[in-house]
Amino acid sequence: MPLPRYKQINTDVTPYYHCISRCVRQSYLCGRDARTGINYEHRRKWIQDRLHKLSQAFAIDLCAYAVMHNHIHVVLHIAKGKAEGWTMDEVLLRWRMFYKCPPVVQRYLENFDSVTLDELAELKSLSVIYRERLQSISWFMRMLNEYIARRANKED
Repeated sequence: MPLPRYKQINTDVTPYYHCISRCVRQSYLCGRDARTGINYEHRRKWIQDRLHKLSQAFAIDLCAYAVMHNHIHVVLHIAKGKAEGWTMDEVLLRWRMFYKCPPVVQRYLENFDSVTLDELAELKSLSVIYRERLQSISWFMRMLNEYIARRANKED
């Protein structure tokens, strides 16, 4: 039985990882489906754009990738110290690129002086959580796969 990603990844051994993500139900991700004749080649651009956007926001470098007709290969490098150098504001802004943040974060990013000391403590704890996620291959792959699945499902 396969192990979850968090049990397989040990950055003390190596910061480089090869991840594969497959389609379900023998669906086509890219290329022409020989059975139906439908061309899904336009999805390749979605995947490339998403990979590059994720690698800009995450403390994970995209070393290589291959988009096949029903799966994706990515070689990722966890840039361990990169996220530690980010300020709290940088972390919140990077996370906001993908998710709607709680109202306290939105208010803080609009006007830094509008939060109380208690809210600032909450912001700091949220930034710790977001910083961890922005260094996680699991979160990287989740954001990649979820985005592709939602767009493809909408299209189908």
